[in-house]
Amino acid sequence: MYVRIVKRMIDIIVSIAGMILASWLYILLIIAIEIDDPGPVFFSQERVGKGKTHFKLYKFRSMKTSTPHDVPTHLLDDPEQYITRVGRFLRRTSLDEIPQLFNILKGDMSVVGPRPALWNQYDLVEERDKYGANDVLPGLTGWAQINGRDELEIPVKAKLDGVYANKLREGGFRAFLFDVRCFIGTAVPALRGDGVVEGGTGEIHKHEQDAESGKANE
Repeated sequence: MYVRIVKRMIDIIVSIAGMILASWLYILLIIAIEIDDPGPVFFSQERVGKGKTHFKLYKFRSMKTSTPHDVPTHLLDDPEQYITRVGRFLRRTSLDEIPQLFNILKGDMSVVGPRPALWNQYDLVEERDKYGANDVLPGLTGWAQINGRDELEIPVKAKLDGVYANKLREGGFRAFLFDVRCFIGTAVPALRGDGVVEGGTGEIHKHEQDAESGKANE
């Protein structure tokens, strides 16, 4: 009952309220994006939804119009060169995610759930299959976002997504409390930009390994 009715009602209320309250912010961000790098203000990508179906996810554009489309950030050669000045701020504060309130209202996503993988992130989708994490609606934020965001390696991220999926399958008040915990626990790190690493999943660990390798060669 929680997943089918209560959680969906919460998603609808939160998404509508969010779009209304953030309407003034939409206008400011649209102007800033257009001035910084003229072109489309919104950006869409094909993402993996519940049951591995695909849907169009919407974001504020944070990268230059010349950026290759549907390529994960960590697969780009020097991703920093593609990010606009406004885009850097949007990504650090997660404000580029605001248009996904429309995805939530449509029913493509939930407020809380595993972050939707790109259609071609086969490794992440495959790992999530091991834990049943592809069987729940993806979300704007989730358990993995509390525990590292871009810092996490794919197997770790998928396992955390599986933890969330299992909690959701339990249903009832505990599932609701876990959603609340994920939502509140993501707000502060998102505002501080914690865990956001340009270059993608597990990038911090790669930097640590490179640093250790450099020390060993000194």
